[in-house]
Amino acid sequence: MAQAVVLQELQKGIYDEALSSFFRNVDTRSGGDGPDISKGKICSLKARALLIDMEEGVVNEILQGPLRDVFDSKQLVTDVSGSGNNWAVGHKLYGCRYRESIVEKLRRAAEHCDCLQCFFIIHSMGGGTGSGLGTFVLSLLEDEFPEVYRFVTSVYPSGEDDVITSPYNSVLAMKELNEHADCVIPIENESLFDIVNKIHQVTSSGRLGSAVKHSSLVTSSAGHARILPEKPFDAMNNIVANLLLNLTSSARFEGSLNMDLNEISMNLVPFPRLHYLVSSLTPLYTLADVNVPSRRLDQMFSDAFSREHQLLGADPKHSLYLACALLLRGNVQVSDLRRNIERLKPSLHFVSWNQEGWKTGLCSVPPVGHSHSLLALANNTCVKPTFIELKDRFMKLYKKKAHLHHYLHVDGMEQSCFSEAISSLSDLIEEYNELDATKGGPRTDPSRLKIAV
Repeated sequence: MAQAVVLQELQKGIYDEALSSFFRNVDTRSGGDGPDISKGKICSLKARALLIDMEEGVVNEILQGPLRDVFDSKQLVTDVSGSGNNWAVGHKLYGCRYRESIVEKLRRAAEHCDCLQCFFIIHSMGGGTGSGLGTFVLSLLEDEFPEVYRFVTSVYPSGEDDVITSPYNSVLAMKELNEHADCVIPIENESLFDIVNKIHQVTSSGRLGSAVKHSSLVTSSAGHARILPEKPFDAMNNIVANLLLNLTSSARFEGSLNMDLNEISMNLVPFPRLHYLVSSLTPLYTLADVNVPSRRLDQMFSDAFSREHQLLGADPKHSLYLACALLLRGNVQVSDLRRNIERLKPSLHFVSWNQEGWKTGLCSVPPVGHSHSLLALANNTCVKPTFIELKDRFMKLYKKKAHLHHYLHVDGMEQSCFSEAISSLSDLIEEYNELDATKGGPRTDPSRLKIAV
């Protein structure tokens, strides 16, 4: 859907405030890196993005696709061989090699912004480049732009991941996320696949009939529902794209309760390290670009707190909330929002010192093809099982010292990096354990002062 919207705007020749958040309008007559031109005209739309991958074939595939003209060829960082599924190669080797080039391109992108609000990093945790070089860029952003918020969307590998070293890469990356990110939105490949599979089951059952759009990711070129591919990466990536569209809607459109991105960090992160936010989207069909009758508004709120709509394998409704944000799009009134919060509050467990820990945003512009949608972001202890499972997978390898030599031969990499990383993850899990221990307990949480230190 995100791709279709951009292509439509390109065809119309429209450049407005909504597009200017993610794109800049460039006068290509000066060689491709000319100044931004006035709104309402279009010469060349260029994404405010830096594409980094140490396997150049991945970026080349994008540059050969329908959005090839949207990405600035001067804002690419690629290599040939990849990082070999090795965090140390991505972080230590390629990080040092491409540091100056990345900093230069980051500064160039920042200088073209009228009001730089935050950086988004989208990366995977299981491979070498995403985990290693991705978290290296995160630390660079803190060094070069310390006052600018850093939002990270991290895609965690599934338990059946075919990369044997993914537990090492993920735990090493977790330490960097703990230390350098302002907000992390963890997403699991398995949850993304389950959502795509659910959408496929509905569309292939015939219940939606002609409601499936011909240009949808779930339809073939002939307009029929596709057979779910073994690895439906396009559809899974589309879910992450729609997450970011909803997250940034208030920054791009008008609304009665617009929410800046820095307000999310301010209101949802009470302690620096506990900045992992569980996300859910509703309706799910928005993700597949499917026209279906709109869900009743109250049902949409209920769905946002159900396990089936989470982008992480978690159940926040039965865990402890530190805070929660509801970002709505469409024709929704403040009274509807308040009524549903009051309806849901009795079934949700909030930490005793933040019983009213709700942050809300209302954007008047709905997603394409729908009357309204809802993104829920929860700072909730339900992320703990994901971290515990990751720790267990790490320890199975680390106890045998399996595959360590691949990491230790990289300059600057020492075995202490592993012990520090697992210690950082263990401390994070323990902080969530202490919070869970207060659930339904005394009004004063003994963990509060310890975590705040």
